[in-house]
Amino acid sequence: MNAPVRIEREGAVARVVLARPEVRNAFDAATIAALHAAFVELGGDGAVRVIVLAADGPAFCAGADLRYMQEMAQYSEAQNRDDALRLAHMLRAVAECPRPVIARVQGDAFAGGVGLVAACDLAVAASSARFCLSEVKLGLIPATIMPHVLRAMGERAAQRYTLTAEVFDATTAQHIGLLHAVAADTAALDAQVLQWTQALRVASPQGLAAAKRLLAEVAHRPLSEALLADTAERIAQARASRDGREGIAAFLSKRKPDWVEPGSN
Repeated sequence: MNAPVRIEREGAVARVVLARPEVRNAFDAATIAALHAAFVELGGDGAVRVIVLAADGPAFCAGADLRYMQEMAQYSEAQNRDDALRLAHMLRAVAECPRPVIARVQGDAFAGGVGLVAACDLAVAASSARFCLSEVKLGLIPATIMPHVLRAMGERAAQRYTLTAEVFDATTAQHIGLLHAVAADTAALDAQVLQWTQALRVASPQGLAAAKRLLAEVAHRPLSEALLADTAERIAQARASRDGREGIAAFLSKRKPDWVEPGSN
């Protein structure tokens, strides 16, 4: 039996690939566990600078596998709660991974697949890709993915597409914030991923991890004295950090900082 998730490495870039194209890369317990393990492993690997989340086949991720859903229907409420927490923890591992994560969406993303895209830092999709928060059609709700969906597309768009379960296209997904870019074809999709990976590989790994925490922890907080003190403390720590000192020294010396790989722009 093939593994549901494949990890590929090319230098400082790692690819996490959903590898169940026969079921449109739908989630089951093994897939969720494998994704969680992959992002924990790669997030702790100092040699990895960027992670690309991709998928085999025509679909990116169709949400929950039908057989898996049938099994869950027989679970007790407590068992369903534990199962949902495993999905929630996997999505958090993606969102809080200290390495930047790029979603390369070559095809449809439905239900939990939308949550997976939303949990990534950057997302580009093929123009033919479609998206849908389809849970209410099954008498369910997109509960575990909602923190990520709200952060990506905002309350009003989430309200519409959660309640109507409408299918929307890649252009709409970009317009509402779920995607950062739309690509006309596979070549353009890969070109956008390459552009982002090159930009991320010349940034400070320490700075990127701290910036991700800043974005997650400062969003929607009131502009209070506590927030001002928090952000001042964060920049003070960054300035005094090893990468902060090296970055300033490199800038003043008109050289590349030492975290930039040889040959990188």
